[in-house]
Amino acid sequence: MLLAGHRSTSLPRRRRHDAALLLVMAFAIAIPVHGEDGHEAWLRYAPIRNQAARKRLTALPAVAVRLDESAVAVTAQQELIRGVRGMLGRTLRAETSLPDEGAIILGTFAALQKAGLRLTSSLKPDGYWLESMPVRGRPGLLIAASNDRGLLYGAFALLRKMNLGDSLTALDERSEPAAPIRWVNQWDNLDGTIERGYGGRSIFFEDGQVAQDLTRVRDYARLLASIGINGCTINNVNADPRLLATAYLPNVARIADAFRPWGVRLALAADLSSPKAVGGLDTFDPLDPRVAQWWKDKAGEIYAAIPDFGGFLVKADSEGRLGPSVYGRTPADAANVIARAVGPPGGIVLYRAFVYNHHLDWRDLKNDRAPAAYDIFHPLDGQFDANVVIQIKNGPIDFQVREPVSPLLGGLEKTNEAVELQITQEYTGQQRHLCFLVPRWKEVLDFDLHARGPGTPVRDLVAGRTFQRRLGGFVGVSNVGRDPNWLGSHLAMANLYGFGRLAWNPELTPHKIADEWTRLSFSLDLKAAATVDDMLLRSWRIYESYTGPLGLGTLTDILGSHYGPGIESAERNGWGQWIRADSGGIGMDRTVATGTGYIGQYRPAVAKVYESLSACPDDLLLFMHHVPYTYRLHSGKAVIQYVYDSHYAGAGEVNGLIREWRSVQGQVDEERYREVLAGLEYQAGAACVWRDAVCSWFLRESGIPDAQGRAGHFPNRIEAESMKLDGYQVVEVTPWETASGGKAVECPGGRPRCTAHFEYQGPAGWRDFVVQYFDQNNGVSRFAVYVGDQLVDQWLAGDHLPSSKPDGSSSTRRVIGGLALRAGDEIRIEGMPDAGEYAPLDYVEIRGSGTDEGAEGPQR
Repeated sequence: MLLAGHRSTSLPRRRRHDAALLLVMAFAIAIPVHGEDGHEAWLRYAPIRNQAARKRLTALPAVAVRLDESAVAVTAQQELIRGVRGMLGRTLRAETSLPDEGAIILGTFAALQKAGLRLTSSLKPDGYWLESMPVRGRPGLLIAASNDRGLLYGAFALLRKMNLGDSLTALDERSEPAAPIRWVNQWDNLDGTIERGYGGRSIFFEDGQVAQDLTRVRDYARLLASIGINGCTINNVNADPRLLATAYLPNVARIADAFRPWGVRLALAADLSSPKAVGGLDTFDPLDPRVAQWWKDKAGEIYAAIPDFGGFLVKADSEGRLGPSVYGRTPADAANVIARAVGPPGGIVLYRAFVYNHHLDWRDLKNDRAPAAYDIFHPLDGQFDANVVIQIKNGPIDFQVREPVSPLLGGLEKTNEAVELQITQEYTGQQRHLCFLVPRWKEVLDFDLHARGPGTPVRDLVAGRTFQRRLGGFVGVSNVGRDPNWLGSHLAMANLYGFGRLAWNPELTPHKIADEWTRLSFSLDLKAAATVDDMLLRSWRIYESYTGPLGLGTLTDILGSHYGPGIESAERNGWGQWIRADSGGIGMDRTVATGTGYIGQYRPAVAKVYESLSACPDDLLLFMHHVPYTYRLHSGKAVIQYVYDSHYAGAGEVNGLIREWRSVQGQVDEERYREVLAGLEYQAGAACVWRDAVCSWFLRESGIPDAQGRAGHFPNRIEAESMKLDGYQVVEVTPWETASGGKAVECPGGRPRCTAHFEYQGPAGWRDFVVQYFDQNNGVSRFAVYVGDQLVDQWLAGDHLPSSKPDGSSSTRRVIGGLALRAGDEIRIEGMPDAGEYAPLDYVEIRGSGTDEGAEGPQR
């Protein structure tokens, strides 16, 4: 058996140099010569290589005229110059008055009229008008708007069209945002960490202070502006009261200064107890006049430092946060006292409806977390001030891979509301798994809640069109960090882009959004772009299928990292994310007739569908009903068999994503290509961890075997605990289903190394060797694999997975491909522990060379 090594060559040095040069030139033609780290995201402005597209832009005017003086208008002009230079290699001339030649003209309607161009429009604030039109008899491109943010959004829209190869001839496009609120929330902490942040440390804070270097903050504001986002809350909803201290505000103002040229208003998450915590009062009772005066004074301080301050985000009476209930007051009392303080300067209060009791008695079958938001906020409809907006999660639980639309979105007729969507993938793979969420969000936004009869989708409710509300819109929890690609994964950036595009126009299709993002981010030809589009559009349902299908949703470890499988963590606790699984059946009974009554919160037309066992869609069956494992879905398949089949199918489909990505090699720069491929290969292994954990758990719980004989049967698997062990000790893994057979081996006690070995007994041939081990975050163990005396692989367990113990969040794998094995070969695995990580091993699998990791079943 030979391992690949360096091949010597007999070419003379000069010929070798020429050959290398030709190779470099060949690669330069195929892909960019430099790697890309993803920092520019969809604003790369890469040179347009399509000759037809370039030809269409040859008549582009050479002058960019700005008729407005604001900082945002200046930014719009500069961005146009930057984009055209990147795409066409031409530098537009910047001017501030109309020239006697063709020009790209940026101006608000007021400025255009002042310059002698009598144009009128009824565009909403932030809307823009793009038009090809002669100006003083010369060909021109007009970017007109009612305000300066609209000019910036119009400039980005024009550059997007150019980048996508759209024709600018006879251009006449008016575009308006669906709603005034298009904000992102960052859950950043003053120490530089980010709650549920998977893209590195905070771009805003470090070591308790605002970061000195705000370059990435400015770059982030640019990304947000390019997709129409006009507000950003910079700190955790679990707010630190110190952020409102008088001495801190000048530093916060520096962030607002970085945002301002991009039209992004800064907002702050506020702790409701701040008047007492940092204000020196002995109370934070919202009806106490001293508290009202404190908020008024504090708002005055903030507006003095930040004149365009956006307002406050409030999380209260939720998951241990202090709230108005301390004094017997309501959320309306709490929201209004702050709203009256920020209202005169134009600020708003976003008050989260994420309020529930997390100490519910799980033994009471009538208890349920899902109704909480509606029960608390619906009786208060009409009691909130006009600048208060209730921020409502898209579902009644907590950003699950699938849950029904929150009935509260259709239950407020006199109160402003915004839908809260989670861009950061807390329960959907934490950016380690590809999960494009736009199709999920689109289903939510298109869902008809029948709030005023048929034809009242969520998108109209939050935009204020149904009940004629002044404020409303879209809020996304984004949590970008210091990783070069912002979110820790190149493909995850499609979710940030998609959120912004849907917030501007919720009627866009997922396919259009995916295609825009793919082509802007990678400059692919149409065929390759279609391949990546397909990957994105299938990924959410693939992820759902190998994690929590049929409305189960909460199969992650909800008591810990919210990442890997932890089925039993949902049960027998006060958090209310129960699945009510037992030996006889599964699912929450939320019916009015026999269950918790949650379904009764919907309007009758919707409730009728969910209440009926036969009418309820399969995708939400187990969210709404408790059924036997043998219950037949609309497809005719039993629930338990669907659980088995979906998990095996989903794990297999991840390999399809890998094959699709490999097909675009050579069209994507090598750095991003390799990083995305590595992520998908990791996901393929993680999908198998999910598959095995869920299927094993339900096999034990239900006692019903998999009709295809896969669950619980792994003929190619050798458990670590069954090997010959030298120093390794067998340990129980908790939860048991996250390790094969419920056990693993560890190398404890300060030993420098331990070994596990066995004899290969299969037929001779080329084999792939899979090592399943645990990569904890409290050490960096080393592993080495030998066949006989020959070292065939070694690696460090140095990934950053969210667990400090062997479990489903730390379980990962190493695939050693193409080993030539013979019966009787001794295979030895050496583990060298580090710190709190004891080189834990779960099992090995030996399979035919090139076999997919998520194959439908064992190789026989």
